[in-house]
Amino acid sequence: MMNSRDIALFSAATVLGALSSAIAFRLFFNCREPRNRCSQNGVVEKKPSRQNPFDPVKRKGYLSWDDYFMAIAFLSAERSKDPNRQVGACLVSEKGIILGIGYNGFPRGCSDDKLPWSKKSKNGDPLETKYPYVCHAEVNAILNTNHASAAGQRLYVTMFPCNECAKIIIQSGVTEVIYYVEKRLDNPDATYVASHKLLSMAGIKVRRHQPKMDQLSIQFNEL
Repeated sequence: MMNSRDIALFSAATVLGALSSAIAFRLFFNCREPRNRCSQNGVVEKKPSRQNPFDPVKRKGYLSWDDYFMAIAFLSAERSKDPNRQVGACLVSEKGIILGIGYNGFPRGCSDDKLPWSKKSKNGDPLETKYPYVCHAEVNAILNTNHASAAGQRLYVTMFPCNECAKIIIQSGVTEVIYYVEKRLDNPDATYVASHKLLSMAGIKVRRHQPKMDQLSIQFNEL
């Protein structure tokens, strides 16, 4: 039989165990609720409450125009079915109106199940790769404006355009290209060297996007 000291220790352990289980249970289900966020250490971080409806001050932390348009380019890239590289583009007017968006893929009416997505051919046949067939994101964004003039517009693109896209950008009248990353830093590829040269000669402003935030997370169940 247990003496009074053993009974007391057993009771205390039981209470502590039940309390720990309750806390763990609550943490688990709070982490699963859409309006809460769990950090890596398991601590629940509640989403900040909405601003006081009587507060006349605008909220902080909203997207800058550059981040907004570049985020749309990144979101458009998610539509691409290319297994190796997804590129998105967003064409914007001088007044900040979105005129067209695009991503890399095959032309309209050409089945993406019947054309190859591979980067290389085992037989060395270029027709067995994607390159002869794919339309680049920049081209699609410009063409998706219903052929309206792109003169004086800005083009946001997730990756620096190649020389073929640069030609179309110049001919369409785009005046500024904002890109997020180049295919390779200090790229020796002639197509990208030519692209830089063409855009510079045409007087088109080119700059690399510097985001003001590290990431943007979209949760559809938070509205």
